[in-house]
Amino acid sequence: MGPHGDGDIEKIESESRRPISTVVFVIAMQAEAQPLVNKFGLSETSDSPLGKGLPWVLYHGLHKDLRIYVVCPGKDAASGIDSVGTVPASLITFASIQALQPDILINAGTCGAFKVKGANIGDVFLVSDVVFHDRRIPIPMFDLYGVGLRQAFSTPNLLKELNLKIGRLSTGDSLDMSTQDESLIIANDATLKDMEGAAVAYVAELLKVPVIFLKAVTDLIDGDKPTAEEFLQNLAVVTSALEETATKVINFIHGKTLSDL
Repeated sequence: MGPHGDGDIEKIESESRRPISTVVFVIAMQAEAQPLVNKFGLSETSDSPLGKGLPWVLYHGLHKDLRIYVVCPGKDAASGIDSVGTVPASLITFASIQALQPDILINAGTCGAFKVKGANIGDVFLVSDVVFHDRRIPIPMFDLYGVGLRQAFSTPNLLKELNLKIGRLSTGDSLDMSTQDESLIIANDATLKDMEGAAVAYVAELLKVPVIFLKAVTDLIDGDKPTAEEFLQNLAVVTSALEETATKVINFIHGKTLSDL
């Protein structure tokens, strides 16, 4: 992931040879996080190491000897709804890497997807790489910076074992899709669309932490239903599918090194 100095490479190589001990899930919405929190019996951290007086919510627990954390941006003070989008996702990713020093990050959540790319409602995808579709800067090199293509950590054994679909994820700060967004998503050959992934990838790369993405499809971008309606209609059943896959991922990760994935 990006350029590394010799020290960084040695650090990553030594870390890839010991079993993973700490996993942090970055999840935007409480509804997406709750099934996982319930499944592993995670407790909300009262004296959060992420900082005082912030809305961010941190859950912690153990699965066998694997430390599991789930971090959510929490409720927006003014509106009382989940703080979705790239800015809160970046902040909680940064804070949780600094405070919890995870071996691997998992950005788990719901997404829209293209039926034409083979996606169906309830599918859970592993993400190959991520881009932005709403950072349009039509100046040489700034355009590439805007797209912000980054690879997810490669997990070929996990992909094979869980038999997941794989695709590129495109991130933007709107649930709907302008015609400009749509043409960029198609130009970037993305299968999935969310509001956090590429921002999480940016922070993970800065702090040199491997990141993978589990995205469960709530709505079809090229379907015939309005996005907001379809998203709300499918949220409960799809978050349950997301939890099932996340549980399988945790069970697969347990006892393995990064290079085993």
